[in-house]
Amino acid sequence: MKKSFWKNKTVLVTGGAGFLGSHLVDLIKTLDPKKIIIPRSKEYDLREKEVCAKLVKNVDIVIHLAANVGGIGYNQEFPGTLFHDNLLMGVHLMEEARKAKVKKFVAIGTICAYPKFTPVPFKEESLWDGYPEETNAPYGLAKKMLLVQSQAYRSQYNFNSIYLLPVNLYGPGDNFNPKSSHVIPALIKKFVDAKNTKKPSVEIWGTGKPTREFLYVEDAVKAIILATEEYNSSEPVNLGSSFEISIKELAQTVKKVVGYKGKVSFNTDKPDGQPRRKLSVSRATKEFGFKSETSFEEGLKKTVEWYKKNK
Repeated sequence: MKKSFWKNKTVLVTGGAGFLGSHLVDLIKTLDPKKIIIPRSKEYDLREKEVCAKLVKNVDIVIHLAANVGGIGYNQEFPGTLFHDNLLMGVHLMEEARKAKVKKFVAIGTICAYPKFTPVPFKEESLWDGYPEETNAPYGLAKKMLLVQSQAYRSQYNFNSIYLLPVNLYGPGDNFNPKSSHVIPALIKKFVDAKNTKKPSVEIWGTGKPTREFLYVEDAVKAIILATEEYNSSEPVNLGSSFEISIKELAQTVKKVVGYKGKVSFNTDKPDGQPRRKLSVSRATKEFGFKSETSFEEGLKKTVEWYKKNK
């Protein structure tokens, strides 16, 4: 990481108060930029063009993390909202950044942009080979438009924007709200609560057969910093850990780390989501030298400890 790159730069981090954002902002602070701007959604509605225009004035780097996002249940309940909000935030922010002559725009996409049936490991070349998994398609496609916009703007305006695709993240400070949380925080909450209330069993959605890959949040942050410093192309780049685990095995691992002694049951009436998820991460390694460093057990322990302490 290069302090010289960040020197005298004003950095706008949308979603900077969120889970990934707060970890990213902490790391950027150690690199001594001139200023970090963190707009809060209560005061700044990024779906409004005028708000975006105001925010990007005199900014050198935009890192766009802000998203309306959640797990399977949330995706099923609010598909229209998720499409609308994520599309508008991206479209307005990148357009206003271009007009304001921002030097670099870093768009954070989503693994949900990949087709439902993608050869494993997912390679960036497969992004357009089919329709995303139905429950998260509206969200995934809205975020995928940032890639289209990024490539179109580089072609027409020579605008320097990049598009990164992080796999599912986890770590301290994650969203543990059962209405909108992703699988790891949802499982941690379930098992910790069940242990505390001496509940005899814990129910998990789906069959337990799908697989997922997870990237520890601190590793994701390092990848974003490296890409911001080193990468200048609109070809999409996967960010992952090259580690794949089934939901069933994941549940057993969380159960063990939490120290819960009861039973685990699977509710097969509930949806599974995408069958498999594992990324090819060779492009990130080749283009900006990124490799994840945190083992899954180590990352999980830190996340469970944080949850017990803070919740």
